[in-house]
Amino acid sequence: MKNIKLIKSIFTNSSGILVSRITGFVRDLMTASILGANIYSDIFFIAFKFPNLFRSIFADGAFTQAFIPSYAKSKHKVRFSSIIFLQLIAFLLVLSLFVTLFSHIVAKAFAIGFSSDTIDLAAPLFAINFYYLPLIFIVTFMGALLQYKHHFATTAYSTALLNLSMIASLIIAKGMDSYTITFYLSFGVIIGGILQVLVHLIAIKRANLCKIFTFKKHKKKEESKFYKNFLAATFGSSTLHISAFIDTWLASFLVSGSISYLYYANRVFQLPLAIFAIATSIALFPMVARAIKNKDENQALKLMKKSSFILFGVLTISMIVGILFDNFIIKLLFERGAFTSEDSKNTALILTMYLIGLLPFGLAKIFSLWLYAKEQQMLSAKISMQSLLWNIVFSLALIYPYEAAGLAFASTLSGFILFYLTIKAFGFDKFIKMFKKS
Repeated sequence: MKNIKLIKSIFTNSSGILVSRITGFVRDLMTASILGANIYSDIFFIAFKFPNLFRSIFADGAFTQAFIPSYAKSKHKVRFSSIIFLQLIAFLLVLSLFVTLFSHIVAKAFAIGFSSDTIDLAAPLFAINFYYLPLIFIVTFMGALLQYKHHFATTAYSTALLNLSMIASLIIAKGMDSYTITFYLSFGVIIGGILQVLVHLIAIKRANLCKIFTFKKHKKKEESKFYKNFLAATFGSSTLHISAFIDTWLASFLVSGSISYLYYANRVFQLPLAIFAIATSIALFPMVARAIKNKDENQALKLMKKSSFILFGVLTISMIVGILFDNFIIKLLFERGAFTSEDSKNTALILTMYLIGLLPFGLAKIFSLWLYAKEQQMLSAKISMQSLLWNIVFSLALIYPYEAAGLAFASTLSGFILFYLTIKAFGFDKFIKMFKKS
């Protein structure tokens, strides 16, 4: 029964992510066709990646991994959820206002390699795109409550609304100058975020969870533990996304188009990672956490073993196919309009460098769940930071001899370190015994 429930949950998340990724690829191929790989696509992608970095960290489980255990243990769930929501949304709105007022400084900090003229172009896009962050926090918060009620579909499928909104903005802006199109895309991001909030509000109402938005006077008691776990979980879940952001930041020093090559390649790399590894971890975590809470570690290990075998198989196939047909995949998806055959060649090489790290990143995600279920978020954060530091070292060593491809391979090398350190924390003996058992 538990296996059927696990498979059903994985399928729901995988199918939802697949729909979102397909619409995302349609969005990307239209962007590649209309904008190509140049300074205008670069400034939009780096402006969009800034809030999207935080979205990726939230969506991949950091908030949920900290919130659901705290929410489950809370004796005053309405009070607890309401104050967490109020505090975080207030912080994010203030932060968004700060980015709006100081957009030039923010743009300079995150695209330090850009010229002053390019910074002038990028700054307004940073200000607009950043408002996606508070919107996606609202989505993530409501998604966590729905997940607690074993409802995954709304969150899994809702990202498609962002992609559809951006596709619509591209269609409307087609034929305009490139800089104007980046503004249409940016406002498309905001509209997509609003649509995601609306569908989650409908799901929350149907699940009879609307009273979470009732703010009452209370005594502070449970929030401090949540924030401690949340900050640790954020660091623990962020390695891959921060690595991608570091790639983007360093690529601003390289030739025009480098940021776009990294973006398109990483989008393809993220497809199997999201459909298989992330979907599996989302479905698996509540079951592993519940088994460990009930002191049934054998059941938790059985679930992890089954999931690891499945994940190893599908990720290995994805990696081999992706590497063998890297150029064909990029040509098929992006080579049209302003995106040239040379752009395809450069992007395909970067894709291969990313795909080498598919297995370690995917499997590390499964075994890190053990640490989260054991409430060892701080240990996971330390592992993540070590991997991130190595990524920076590798990136600095490889950027000039191998340019953008070197940055992608640096991320892959950090993935192997992340996997090694995660298994070390899980326990090498336990890892070996788990797979020796029939």
